[in-house]
Amino acid sequence: MTGNVLTTLRSTARRPAALPGWSSIRGRMAIVLAVPTCLLLALTGLGVADRAADWSAARETEAHVGVLLRAQELVREVQRERGLTNGLLGGEEGYRDDVVAQRGRTDEARDALHAAVDEESGALPDAALSALRAADVPLATLTATREDVDAGTADRAATLRTYTKAVTVLIDAESAGAPDGDRRIAQGVQALQALARATEAVALERGSLNGVFAAGRFRAGEYLDFTEVRATRVAALGQFRQLAGGDEESALDDAFGTAAARRVAGYEARAERGADGSALAVAPGRWWADMTTLVDDLHGVQRAVGDDVRARADEAGSAATRQLGGFLALGVLILGVAVALAVFSARSITRPLGALADEADAVAGNRLPEAVRRIQEADPDSPPPSESERPRPAGGAREIIRLAAALRNVEDTAVGLAAEQAVLRRTSTESLASLGRRNQSLLNRQLGLITTLESQELDPDALAELFELDHLATRMRRNAESLLVLAGEESPARSWKGTVAVADVVRSAVSEVEQYRRVAAVDIQQCGVRGHCVAELSHLLAELVENALMFSPPKQPVEVYGWRDGTEYCLAVVDRGIGMTPERMAESNAVLSGKGAALHTAPTRFLGHHVVGALAARLGAHIELRPTQGAGVTAYVALPAALIQEPTSTAVVRG
Repeated sequence: MTGNVLTTLRSTARRPAALPGWSSIRGRMAIVLAVPTCLLLALTGLGVADRAADWSAARETEAHVGVLLRAQELVREVQRERGLTNGLLGGEEGYRDDVVAQRGRTDEARDALHAAVDEESGALPDAALSALRAADVPLATLTATREDVDAGTADRAATLRTYTKAVTVLIDAESAGAPDGDRRIAQGVQALQALARATEAVALERGSLNGVFAAGRFRAGEYLDFTEVRATRVAALGQFRQLAGGDEESALDDAFGTAAARRVAGYEARAERGADGSALAVAPGRWWADMTTLVDDLHGVQRAVGDDVRARADEAGSAATRQLGGFLALGVLILGVAVALAVFSARSITRPLGALADEADAVAGNRLPEAVRRIQEADPDSPPPSESERPRPAGGAREIIRLAAALRNVEDTAVGLAAEQAVLRRTSTESLASLGRRNQSLLNRQLGLITTLESQELDPDALAELFELDHLATRMRRNAESLLVLAGEESPARSWKGTVAVADVVRSAVSEVEQYRRVAAVDIQQCGVRGHCVAELSHLLAELVENALMFSPPKQPVEVYGWRDGTEYCLAVVDRGIGMTPERMAESNAVLSGKGAALHTAPTRFLGHHVVGALAARLGAHIELRPTQGAGVTAYVALPAALIQEPTSTAVVRG
């Protein structure tokens, strides 16, 4: 008692202080999972997702601005082609070569825009991508317009509207899918779009007045179009000044402060005086040159604004990338801490569980079979051997300790049940063997007595009854021998010297079944069987014949065939009864080959198969059941060459 108390105190003193709940598996898993889960959810949900969204928005903005600048290059070339074409249609033939060259530059700018859209299709917003691809439709109609211009059938006003529609669709496509994330970036994109509309108004004015100056006066409705274009320009420039910064507004003022811009203002004043349709004395070439300078300067301001917006987007993307990297690094650090905690906790759980698993494997694979073997081999009268003390598995969790105790209880119970089963099987086997030997001894004595009576009896009726009694005793002897076979015992030898004819062995087997009159030995080739195996072969055939009789109609005969097959001798017991299902036949063949279910788990009506299988194993014979053609089952028996030979001195077998 005192020693137990001291042992408990020592083990308690050696046990380290544990965190609250650390002594249970549930508490350990809660501590390991709660901290990293909460931190990772908070960090990932609020930080990483937000920074990733900023980075994605910046990437979209950068790609959008890059494509927008490409679109502006195409707008610029279409505007130049529109102005030159309008001057050509106004009567200025000197523009024809310039128109042809400008068409080539327009097509090159269009191809460059297509390549940029395809390259950045993954980063562009869906709305912007769809709008840019839809804007290519009016550009495709310019081919027919060019053909009409070259043929001299184009109307100047209609042609101007066609080019203007293509430019307008392009500018509207640029505004589709504009970013709305960073305020400064969004404001810069809006300023760029406002400047694009203002530049288009200036370019449209250049093209329309180029035709007017080439014709020498305004036609009906052209002056009204001129005033509307100027109003659009003023409104777009006002919107740009509200959105642009100081440097961008100064660049715009510089573009309108050049000498060319001042001359353009003078040309516009002359155009205003021609509102009544009077002649206008302005050289189209001078107008075109000065106006082109202004348009080019405005495009330069556009490029500067676009570069500034792109730089802002790149800066925002870099900042988002750095912040995203910081959040991810912090997440990796937290994940590393969580993994370390998880590994530490898992080891504290898996090591004792692994020890328990190894112990369970040892119980199932070694200790339990060894205990059963010792019980089976031990002297029934001696006391059972004492079990050695088993070590206590390591592990401090309460659940592990309970699991180890439960495993020991299972092992003790299993050993106890195994011991009981082993004793029961041994007792049953010994009882069967003892009963079989007793019955066999009595039946042999009975058969000897019946034989003596048969030799002394002269009355035919009494002799017939003695024959029936002899047959019945013979069947009972076979059943007694079956008990010995199932018990794994060797039956007392009934052997013959020399060899015995196969036909005699078959007749001996038939004499041991009840309905022997239904059995016909149809065709049995001559062969000799060694005398030491005659009794077991006769027993084997009797079991097969009786099984065939049992599952055949009462008046249906059972046939026996025998033939040589190389070095072997084959026998076939053929019935035409109810047959067997493929599944049941496969199970029976497994039993006959010694690979089927154990004897103690087999149904009692199929014990004959176990007897046949055991006898076949002793003889080294091969037995297989196959379907009989038509109906029924055929049992094939293949005897090895070691059991057969040509008879030299034949012994007669008596059932």
